[in-house]
Amino acid sequence: MADRAPDDSGIVPFLRAGPPPDRTRREGWRQWREQRDLFTPAPKLSLEQYTAMSPRRRALHDLHRTATHMNIGLLETPMSARITKLMRGRLRNNALNFEPGTRDGLMISGGGYLGKTETACAAAAAFEDVWRDLHRQLLPPPTEGTRDLFVPVAYCRTPVRATPKGLCAVILDFFGAPLPKTLNSMIRAVRDSLRDHRTTTLLLDDITRLRLHREDDQDTLDLIRELMDLNVTLVLIGVDIPNSGLVRGGYPDPRTGQWIVPPVSTGKSFNPAAATQTERRFDLVDLDPFDYDTTDGIAAFLDHLAGIEDRLRLFHTWPGMLTEGEMPEYLYRRTHGIVGLLKRLIEDGSTDAIESGTEKITPEQLAAIPIRLGNITDRDPSEIPPIPETTEPGPRTPRRRGRNTVFDDTGRAAEAT
Repeated sequence: MADRAPDDSGIVPFLRAGPPPDRTRREGWRQWREQRDLFTPAPKLSLEQYTAMSPRRRALHDLHRTATHMNIGLLETPMSARITKLMRGRLRNNALNFEPGTRDGLMISGGGYLGKTETACAAAAAFEDVWRDLHRQLLPPPTEGTRDLFVPVAYCRTPVRATPKGLCAVILDFFGAPLPKTLNSMIRAVRDSLRDHRTTTLLLDDITRLRLHREDDQDTLDLIRELMDLNVTLVLIGVDIPNSGLVRGGYPDPRTGQWIVPPVSTGKSFNPAAATQTERRFDLVDLDPFDYDTTDGIAAFLDHLAGIEDRLRLFHTWPGMLTEGEMPEYLYRRTHGIVGLLKRLIEDGSTDAIESGTEKITPEQLAAIPIRLGNITDRDPSEIPPIPETTEPGPRTPRRRGRNTVFDDTGRAAEAT
């Protein structure tokens, strides 16, 4: 998907052919990993250069600018950088641990549209790039189409109604393996696939779809913990994991801070020895929105806005369009510091700026643009955050402080009464 400036040959190289890669399939994950950094944004042109183009080239450049605004991506934040550092270290250390036993896992928690999935997938893809390069130097290449195809990272999504069979099915579907009929055969096939493909990392997204009041969900959670014995690092991603029930009965280790999560002891688990399994350990880390109440939080938010501003391709922009004046506070009020909502608002604002010809983003313009997320069909309802109401631009109305009545003498008034 490497891009060039559009020309009159009829080729529009920045457009993608076909649907986006399906990361829940091995080939789709490979395609996304290899192409995730190949998009080239539209060149920065002056208004004079733009008006000198032919009408067709101007239309193609407008299309390229729109594609640039739609593919800004989630820029790194201090919160995501902390998760990336922890995750890369854990994946590397566990992959280099050749002793038998349970591998410590990770739980990435947070609200909706905070970039949990993209942060985890980007860190896993970077680890896979390094791991593949290392194996390419030390080991012979695998044979395409055989069971020993090298797949270091597997990404799956928890089924909407989780069962042990459903979880096994999504894992086997990632590898393109056949689905056996019985549960024991499916579990054996999952173990064989993870071992034969030399998988070291298993990402399970939407893990909070598990509702532990049902026996099927309890059995599925037992199966997830069982996978930790296969020299695989489990990375569980979900919304508000501490309050979801997944760590119910768990407790943080006072020495390491890791969460120790014992197996579910109720229900009719597929594994009769589930209650006696070794306790599983996870690092539970939160991905928070931006904080606008501290100096460091405001500085991080302004740096993020500056990064977005640098990627915009509008003709009437100026340095500080998003970072000066009332704009930063207005954007924070509209999005509550949630990077996904901020991205959607800037995308829609940029589109409106091109279509209307204003070629700039202002609070007055954004006030007429609602943030709509109803067209997202592949997300769990718990992943969609509450949308702040559309607010008019202007400074925040200060909260009126009440009069200090500490020194009021109420005795005479009470006596008169």
